[in-house]
Amino acid sequence: MKKDISFGPKLAIYIFLVLICLLCVIPIITVISISFSSDLQIAKEGYGIFPKGFVLDAYKYVFKDSEAIFRSYGVTILVTLMGLVSGLLLNAMIAYVLSRRDYRYRKQLTVFLIIPMVLNGGLVPTYIWMTKYLNLKNTIWAMLLPLLIVPWFIILLRTFFSEIPSSLMEAATVDGAGEFTIFFKIVLPLAKPALATVGMFITLNYWNDWFQPLMYVDNRDLYNLQYRLYILMRDVQEMMKNSAISGMGISIADMPTESMRMAMCVIAAGPMLVIFPFFQKYFVKGLTVGGVKG
Repeated sequence: MKKDISFGPKLAIYIFLVLICLLCVIPIITVISISFSSDLQIAKEGYGIFPKGFVLDAYKYVFKDSEAIFRSYGVTILVTLMGLVSGLLLNAMIAYVLSRRDYRYRKQLTVFLIIPMVLNGGLVPTYIWMTKYLNLKNTIWAMLLPLLIVPWFIILLRTFFSEIPSSLMEAATVDGAGEFTIFFKIVLPLAKPALATVGMFITLNYWNDWFQPLMYVDNRDLYNLQYRLYILMRDVQEMMKNSAISGMGISIADMPTESMRMAMCVIAAGPMLVIFPFFQKYFVKGLTVGGVKG
């Protein structure tokens, strides 16, 4: 019989794991702490895991136009949900086709998918295609379509689908099941870890995206959260260049620039920090099984 690990080594392992957890958690706590701190106290005492002079000035500045912030939240949530559902479905369908060994053109299609990972058409042709040919400027679709198909996600899902026994699909075919039936009723239920992993990556891509609105959106009502916060921080930096802030009755020294940056991080990343633990249990299996072999 194998002997249990003694208390000493167990304690050392637990201490090591606690230290690793602290290294991951302390930066998040510090960001939250700074967002509630006074810039004057930060300048005097530096950063810390506890707020320096607990104030809400940073959040008051960010939510001064609360209607715009909540509207941007709505745009971000809408685009993220649409991108998650459609992106996950399309990437999975392409990956399923590539995983089928009886598909004649699987090698050619794989090469076709790998090429954009190395080369792309460039920013100017992409902009012309999106605005002049597709007429997607100032639409939700301009933020949705560019991130919809990601070759790396397809390769990850294809590798996972290849691990599913082909005998299951052959048996379903004998019973009269079509490709769509096999895909939706057999393949997808067995691929939950990979789907959850890729789904989380897709969610992060859309949630954190600010470049697509920068390129294709001029209508302020369609600004997503990340771009709205970027615009807000840019405006603050512009105001910092002036000798005083007109119409606000305060000096530049009173502007909570440091705490505002951290408050924006909390506002932007907060929902993802809440969602991530629900996907975490699928990450290790989804990444390891999907990345073992191509």
